[in-house]
Amino acid sequence: MKKNEVQMRGKFHYQLNGWKYSAGIRVLLFLLLALIFYMSLYVKLVPQVYDIVLGTTSEKTIYAPRQIENAVATEQAKEDAAKRVQPVYRIVNLKNDTLIDVIYDKLLQINADEEVKFDDKVSIYRRVIPQLISDTQNQSIKSLRISGQYNDLLLEQIGQGLAEQNYPLPEETYFKLPRLTKDDLAAMRPVTKDIVNKLMNDQILDAQTARAKVAELVNTSNLTKNTSREMLTEIARALITPNKFFDQKGTEDAKGQARESVKPVYINKNDVLVKVGDVITEEIYARLDKLELLKDKANYLPQLGLCILSALLSFAIYMFVRQSTLPIKYNNSQLVMLILIFLINVIGMKLISLVQNLDYPYIGYLAPTALGSILIAILLDAPLAFIASVLFSLMASIIFNTEHVLLFDYRFGLVSLAICFTAVFTIQRASQRATILKAGLMIAFFSMLTITSMLLMEDHFQKKEALLSLSFAAAGGLLTVVFVIGLLPFFEVAFGILSPLKLVELSNPNHPLLRKLLTETPGTYHHSVMVGNLSEAAAESIGADGLLCRVGSYYHDIGKTKRPSYFIENQTNIENPHDRIDPNLSKSIIIAHPRDGVEMLKDYKMPKPLRDIAEQHHGTTLLHYFYHKAIKQAEDEGSEKEIREEDFRYPGPKAQSKEAAIVGIADSVEAAVRSLRNPTLEQIDSMVHKIIKSRLDDGQFNECDLTLKELDKIAKTLNETLLGIFHSRIEYPSELAPKKSGA
Repeated sequence: MKKNEVQMRGKFHYQLNGWKYSAGIRVLLFLLLALIFYMSLYVKLVPQVYDIVLGTTSEKTIYAPRQIENAVATEQAKEDAAKRVQPVYRIVNLKNDTLIDVIYDKLLQINADEEVKFDDKVSIYRRVIPQLISDTQNQSIKSLRISGQYNDLLLEQIGQGLAEQNYPLPEETYFKLPRLTKDDLAAMRPVTKDIVNKLMNDQILDAQTARAKVAELVNTSNLTKNTSREMLTEIARALITPNKFFDQKGTEDAKGQARESVKPVYINKNDVLVKVGDVITEEIYARLDKLELLKDKANYLPQLGLCILSALLSFAIYMFVRQSTLPIKYNNSQLVMLILIFLINVIGMKLISLVQNLDYPYIGYLAPTALGSILIAILLDAPLAFIASVLFSLMASIIFNTEHVLLFDYRFGLVSLAICFTAVFTIQRASQRATILKAGLMIAFFSMLTITSMLLMEDHFQKKEALLSLSFAAAGGLLTVVFVIGLLPFFEVAFGILSPLKLVELSNPNHPLLRKLLTETPGTYHHSVMVGNLSEAAAESIGADGLLCRVGSYYHDIGKTKRPSYFIENQTNIENPHDRIDPNLSKSIIIAHPRDGVEMLKDYKMPKPLRDIAEQHHGTTLLHYFYHKAIKQAEDEGSEKEIREEDFRYPGPKAQSKEAAIVGIADSVEAAVRSLRNPTLEQIDSMVHKIIKSRLDDGQFNECDLTLKELDKIAKTLNETLLGIFHSRIEYPSELAPKKSGA
């Protein structure tokens, strides 16, 4: 067994009984803590399973444990989006201007050649003109292919469209073309270009519609000869082709983009998957299977992982407690309080998570996550509160995770860590209830600040979302304050915890016991206040609880109010009653005041640490004055009765804590120094060291963990404090006698 462990067991040797110090109970409590972690995270990390058979009716309503994509609905939405896509057409420039010049040049050339017979000219035109049109169109398609701007399927569609909408010249046209003169062709060429260009500037899907407009445009032209008009009309119709073509690949690509742009349709958390009485179709069965909700296909790995995580969280608390020097290391009652705080904090987070959803995930910022950290910091220990804050933040990142993309949502974890640490830093050594309100305001501020930093880094937040997040964060800080103020008295009463806030309340002079002490024993009251000043300074010099020492000093002699006149500090202008009574009776009266004080403190339901100080501040010290008086009296009377030293000692117990020992030292020092008329530095120093050495030699510190180094610090601090109290004062001279008149 380790040395410090032996010391701690010695410290509580008179209390080591029952469940509070049972090792078995301790193990069970840590297992209970692990179970709390497991149950609080189970719903988020382990989906519930059901005994479902395909084709049967459901016996219960099944809700989605997390968000999942509705594949059928998503696919239907994609198809609907694809259907809404309009066919894609491409406008193609086929360069018909060039073809016009080629045809008119050919007409000029052949008509001007007189050696070619009329019938041959007819034959040439019948063969050449369609060929020129076809070759030009093929060349245009080839150029489009080389440009790389058009896919092969579209080029095929262009060729097919031109072929299908080809305009064959009427047979009589070939017989009329040779009769056109050079002047006729010269007049026709510009008009043809104007008409063809004008019509081809429009998007032509059906060439027949555009060709129907040619005759009207020809009639409005400046051509006067009927033959010229007729031939121009036919040539223009042949040169007008469709320039708007259906792009099948482009249409498919557009539909593909439309499908891709459709956001997945989700079944949100807590949405109904199956209602009572619904038939389990293949679609529903597949959906349940994907969510791993089927009992025969359940995945037990998440449960194993959660067991390991819960054990690790509980083990973290165990290791910190095990290596600390706090009473919680052995006191199962304080461990129960810690577990209860964890349970309350988890319940608070779970209740907020019930109203949280995908549309309003930021409701999670309302949770009083810092509640547990504040309670632990006030009631137990600040370093333990920091460890608990990390665990609370980790749990918050799981409990408030709505998207289930990852196991943890860093947003809630980061905000929780920030507010928990802020709470512990703010609430340390809190001495007023107003400090809790200040902590709540700081929690709200740093929660909002952390959320703001995340929103700015994401850079795509919406104003409504940001305002709601900040509002819930501010409300969460105030909600934390309300719960802390409401729960703190419960823990103080139920577990006998004496928090700094409670100590400050008990130090109020208007407390009934302190008023009783002041009115009935003013000397003892003044003595107690002085002891409080001394003990607080001494305790703080060695890192003990100075506030507990001060308040404990106020009440340590409360038992003297039962027989105030028997204590010297209250014997103002009265005879000392001990001069007239037997020393044994005097001893009984004096040693009764610690016991009487404990009974009075119990009647007023005062916390145990204060009762312990009242009971232990004298330890088992000897009443030297009455012991020696009894010996002298026996000698004077010639009595052979043995005067035992044990009969003139306080019943104890000896000091079990540093605070009780320090109050005992300060009590003796203050009484001793007060008895000196004009104490000097040497007298005070000698008196302090003498008292401490006397108690040390008497074994009064054997059951508390005060070290010699700490006793030396206590002595130095008491000397400094006493010098401040009994400092030298200036002796003011008396008034000079008035001078005689005329002197």
